[in-house]
Amino acid sequence: MSLDRPVARRLLSDEVFDRLRDSIVRGELVPGEKVKDGELAERLGLSRTPVREALARLADIGLVEAKPGVYTRITTLDRRDVENTLAVLRSLDQLAVEAAVPVMTERDLVRMREANHDFEQAVAAGDATAALAADDRFHAVPLAAAGNAVLSRIVEQLHPQIHRILHREFSTLLGGRDTVEHHGRLIEVCAGGDARAAADLSGRHWLELGGHISELFDTDRFAEAVSG
Repeated sequence: MSLDRPVARRLLSDEVFDRLRDSIVRGELVPGEKVKDGELAERLGLSRTPVREALARLADIGLVEAKPGVYTRITTLDRRDVENTLAVLRSLDQLAVEAAVPVMTERDLVRMREANHDFEQAVAAGDATAALAADDRFHAVPLAAAGNAVLSRIVEQLHPQIHRILHREFSTLLGGRDTVEHHGRLIEVCAGGDARAAADLSGRHWLELGGHISELFDTDRFAEAVSG
């Protein structure tokens, strides 16, 4: 969804939040880029108020940072922040999976298989946006089955911080067979009812992802060249 398409007025700040968040994840708004509420409001065809509200919410989840009277900018990719976010997401995902497995239904497993199929097809087509959406649907199944609304809200807040890395380096981080095969193994373990084994498997996947992201930082793949 393009940042430049006018926003329907009935949606306002929620729609602006979604639009800006997605633009940051896709890299349309790049790390370190300075943004102005007036310019964004003009692009979106709105007043400044809903844009300011959306920017404040984006700051709350770490995608935007501001120094009053100096700048508002897209948060840079900081290695320590990324590592901390990954550690929290790993723990939350393990908690969700362990809670979900004892109550998962056959329909839940079908949804996971369907999402993994869509993920595989998107990978084959080189469509990072579709692949990440399918990956989200896959992991949303145990998250919903766990029935923990607080956990779901926290995960939703943290995911965009990692998604912008995954989108940018998709072929390196998720674009191979490893993720498809991991998804398949996780479905099998969930179907077998071993909650602890499923949580451990999920945790190992997060650790592997963290290792790959760390290697990208080591090679300066996330060095920014934004000025102004």
